[in-house]
Parts: sequence; structure tokens; C-alpha cells
Amino acid sequence: MEKKTTSNETEPLTSKKDTSDCSKGEDCKENGLVVRNPKPALRLVEDGTKAHASRGDKGDAAQISNGYSGVQSSAPCDGEGEDAQGTAPAATTTTTTTSTTCGAEAQQQLMELEDRETWSKKIDFLLSVIGYAVDLGNVWRFPYICYQNGGGAFLIPYTIMALFGGIPLFYMELALGQYHRNGCISIWRKICPIFKGIGFAICIIDLYVASYYNTIMAWAFYYLISSFTAELPWTSCTNPWNTGNCTNYFSKDNVSWSLHSISPAEEFYTRQVLQVHRSNGLDDLGGISWQLTLCLLLIFTIVYFSIWKGVKTSGKVVWVTATFPYIILFILLVRGATLPGAWRGVLYYLKPDWQKLLATEVWVDAAAQIFFSLGPGFGVLLAYSSYNKFHNNCYQDALVTSTVNCLTSFVSGFVIFTVLGYMAEMRNEDVSEVAKDTGPSLLFITYAEAIANMPASTFFAIIFFLMLLTLGLDSTFAGLEGVITGVLDEFPHVWGKRRELFVLGLTILCFLGSLATLTFGGAYVVKLFEEYATGPAVLTVVFLEAVAVSWFYGITQFCNDVKEMLGSAPGWYWRVCWVAISPLFLLFVTCSFLSSPPELRLFDYDYPYWTTVVGYCIGTSSIIFIPIYMIYRLVITPGTLKEVSLMLSCFCFTVRKEVIPKNVMTGCSVPEFSQISPVLTEAADNSYKMLHQVIFKV
Repeated sequence: MEKKTTSNETEPLTSKKDTSDCSKGEDCKENGLVVRNPKPALRLVEDGTKAHASRGDKGDAAQISNGYSGVQSSAPCDGEGEDAQGTAPAATTTTTTTSTTCGAEAQQQLMELEDRETWSKKIDFLLSVIGYAVDLGNVWRFPYICYQNGGGAFLIPYTIMALFGGIPLFYMELALGQYHRNGCISIWRKICPIFKGIGFAICIIDLYVASYYNTIMAWAFYYLISSFTAELPWTSCTNPWNTGNCTNYFSKDNVSWSLHSISPAEEFYTRQVLQVHRSNGLDDLGGISWQLTLCLLLIFTIVYFSIWKGVKTSGKVVWVTATFPYIILFILLVRGATLPGAWRGVLYYLKPDWQKLLATEVWVDAAAQIFFSLGPGFGVLLAYSSYNKFHNNCYQDALVTSTVNCLTSFVSGFVIFTVLGYMAEMRNEDVSEVAKDTGPSLLFITYAEAIANMPASTFFAIIFFLMLLTLGLDSTFAGLEGVITGVLDEFPHVWGKRRELFVLGLTILCFLGSLATLTFGGAYVVKLFEEYATGPAVLTVVFLEAVAVSWFYGITQFCNDVKEMLGSAPGWYWRVCWVAISPLFLLFVTCSFLSSPPELRLFDYDYPYWTTVVGYCIGTSSIIFIPIYMIYRLVITPGTLKEVSLMLSCFCFTVRKEVIPKNVMTGCSVPEFSQISPVLTEAADNSYKMLHQVIFKV
């Protein structure tokens, strides 16, 4: 927990007063500091109500266990410390000091962690993570990328990228959150303080996502409301919004499809729902659509009352929102398989084009797809796993949820392409001509049009758009929970008892931030944010996170943490992935994106060049918090640049607990160099040049 007064992160421990002058149960004060007699670290058992000596406490200070992370930096303040056997500590034991609030704040931290909310059932956690990972992108992005990049051949790079990049990062975040039991901001105090800006960057990215992602759900909600009619409104060309180019080739009359022909489904989407014809582009967005505004307001109302009480309430809501899409996917899959021409779509979806594997773009798309599908880097996995019990098998959870996510993407392809094959059969065209739409247009134009021409079209339209709505709600719950947990854990004394009020303010902020996407040109804003606000920023965040954990916190220390939770340490495969393969995987995708930024086009609108600059500015506005916080910590931390940099990062790298006596180091906060073991000074000198070359380039 963040200190209310002085912080262990920046204030050195200076007092050397002998603890023999202390009376039992009292704090020894000198110059405003409290001397604490060292005592073997205690670990709280899983239920958080009892304390027992850590394993290996016999005589020596044992490795600090972090079953409940507040214990890591807060040893008891007894005047006469005793070891686990009740004997007096050795005369050579080094004494340490802490701030005047050590006793009270240690107890407060323990009480807060004992009271920390946990999942009611294990299945609540699993459904929440699955609901977060399986979102709208699984339905529209994976099928399109798959057939665009070689069909069945694409599954090879997709699987390779999942095994060596996506799943290891997914597992790493679950383990970090469960062990340290903190959100995306405060967790860095225990990993590597100088990288704490990553947590703030994550929160900004989540807010950007909430500003446009929920607008897509508002479109789905508008479709859902419009589906409660005997005849779906996007089936005919006789509506007020239709133009002379509207051509209904599904009608019984013989119609000819010309170059300028537009389907009624496309005109309903562009002219009735989005109303993009009333905007001239990003430089003239037009007014706000009141219909979409009401839809979005209702969505945020549902979101607020689903997450305002914490995971105990949202964990119950996901029983519906996470399972309902699978029921609908199964119904749509069966219905699609029985349509004439469905086999044509499946063949187009899976027919391998082995030559595509030689193209770099295919591997980049595979890496990006698995990364954004599993979703590390948004703070959600850290937040959700922080509410687990300490000895929960997060390794098994990572494998189960990531496998379910990947299989859902694969099955969704059959749901989409059986219908596209049906449309190609009805149009007497090739599937490639039908499957031109990408992104949301694949759902709101192509699939909606196919549903409209099925028997019982109203029923299938209702369940389909209800499925899209539930898919999106899960991800919104998760994204906002990542921000909520991060802020509440960082500022517990401000928001700890005011969660409902903070969640209300957050939802209002997200709603106001979405107003630009509710304009007549809002679809152009959504496209811009989708491509630039999240993509490169999240990739950069997770790259730095992987490097900080594997190279600064230390892969050995991280594996020891996992062993403490699960009873066995991760094998060489996971270690190699975390240390080298996963960071290279992220660096590869990031560099590929930056080297060839996407040329944006939506409908008939080509984005001007200046939008690329604006897009990069939006993406940079989040990750800029990382270097800003590094500079801030260097400025406020007392000591020379050499001492400060090592104090903030070296202790999470080469000079860890194995070097310093356990009772000297508390977390990543250390005393001044001149007042600790000579071993530390020697190690600091040896690692100084290397650390500065890696971090500060000086």
C-alpha cells in the first residue's frame, strides 16, 4: 500500500541506534525515525487471518514470502525480536530502521489485505477472464485475418505466436497479480519502482479503449432495438434513408447489380445508424446522434451497476454475459451449416495458401491477433488475478482460458463463413467478392444482410446482436476494473471506502469521452482510435513490462514467487519465453507497425495525412507517463544519480535479496549506500555501468 506520510520508496533508512535500549512492544525513536529489531519475516496463510513463520526461518532470515504483499515491506516493530524458535536474535544481526509510522501502518496494511475482496468461486474468476479475452474481435477480426493470410495455413504462425508469445505473457500477468495482490499501478513498488509509470500508462490506454469500444456496442444495441419488427428494416429499399442506388438483389424481382449498387443493409448501417453522409470527415464531424447517445447511456448504466460493488457482483453477471455468447454461437453455427452454399464459405476459410507463409505480413498479423485477443497489457489480468487466493493454480487458469479463447476465435470463423458462403451462393458470386467488408462492417453489413434473408430472420437477428452486446459488456467490465483496482490500490486512503463513488465518476468520464464517437462522423474517430490509441501503445507497455519483470525484477526471483504459490517453479520453456522470446515477439510486432503505419480508409473516406500525426500523438500521450515517472522518481529520491538509479532499479536486478541480509532490505527500498553492508557497495559498483547503459544510456 502507498504510504500516507513518508514513503519507504524514497526515504533512506539512517538510524543506527542499538535496539537493546528498546522496551518490549515499544518503538525506539531517534530523530523522528523508529528503530525496529529484525525478526524473521512472517507469512500470512491463505485465509489472511493467521501468521506463521516462513519456510526456512530456522536461525536465518528466510526469503520474504508475499502471500499477502503488505508483509513484504513491513516487519514487526517489537523491541525485543525473537526468531521462529523463540530465541534471541544473534548479536551480529544488522538492525534496520523505518519511518515513524511503521507499526501502525504495518497493522493497517495487514488489515486492508485481510479485508481484500476475493472471488466468491473459482468459476467466477475463470468466466471473467474468458469473458474479457473473448470479445468482438474474436468474431470479426480473426475470421477476416485468417482468410486474408492464407486460410488454413495461417493457423501455423498463429499457433506458433500463441505458444511462444501470447500465452507466456498471459501466464506472467496472472502470476504477477496473484502473488503481489495489487493493481497495475502499485504493483510496481514491489517489482521495480522506476517502472511505475507503466501502471499510469495502462490506465490511460484503458480510458481510450472505453471511449470508443462502447460506441461499437451502442451500434449493436441500436440494431437490437431495430430487430423487434416483423420485417427487419435493412431488408428493403423503401425506407426514408434509402437512395436511388439501393439494390435489393434478394428480392423476387430480377434485378441487376451495377457498379454503383448499394445493398439495403449497407445503407441502413451508414445512413441510418451512423449517418456518416452528414459528416465531411474528421475535420467536420457534424452533430451528435441522439439515438446512439441514448443507447450508450443505457450501456454505461448497465456497466455501472454490474461493477460498482466489485468482483463479487461482476463475478455473478459474467455467468450470463460470458456463457450466453457460446449458446448463440452454437445456434448460429448449426443454422449456418444448414444453409445452401455454406460449404463454399468453409472451403474459402480453411483452404491453405502455403505461399503466404513466406510473407512477413502474415507473421506480423498472427502475432498481433494473438496478442490483442488474449489481452495482456491492459491491467485486467493483474486486477482479476489479484483477487484470487494465494495458492490458486494460475498456471492451469492461464492454459484453460487462453485455449478457450483461441478455440472461440477458430469456431467463430465457421459461424461467419458459412453465412458468407450462403450469400455467395445467392448472389452467384465468388466468396472473395462477398467477404470484402472488414472490421465492424463484416458484422453490421454482411452478416446482418445474410440474417435478414434467412427464415425466422427476426429471431436470428435478435440473438445475434444480443450476443454482440454481451461479448462487449464482458470486455468493458474488465477494462474498467483494471483502472478501478489500480487506482483504489494506489490511493486506498482516498478511494478505499468510496468505490461506488469512484466507479460512478469513472463511468461518467468515459461517457463524456465517448461523445466525439457519437457524432455523425464518429465512425471515423472510432477507426482512428482503434488503430493508433491502443495498438502501438499497448505493445510498448507490455514489452517494457516483460523486460522489467524478466531482467530487472529477475527471472529467478519471479520463478521463486511462482514456486511459492504453486509448489513448483516454471520450467525452462517458460523461462526462455519470458526472458527472450516474448520480448522479441513484442519488439517484432511493434517495429513492424511503426515501420509501416496503416493507411486508413473507411467507406469512401480516405484519411488525410495529418491524421497519422494525430494518431501517433494519441498513442504517445499514454506511454509518455513512463519516462515522466522515471524522471520524477530520480528527482525526488535523495542521493547522487548513481545511488538513486541503483536504489530504484538495481535492487530489482543484480543486487537482490541474495546479496543483502534479509533484515536490511525491505522490498525494493534500501538504506543509503554508506550505511549498509560493504557487499552491497561492491555489487553496486560492479553493476553500475551495465545498469546505466541499459536504463539511462549515460
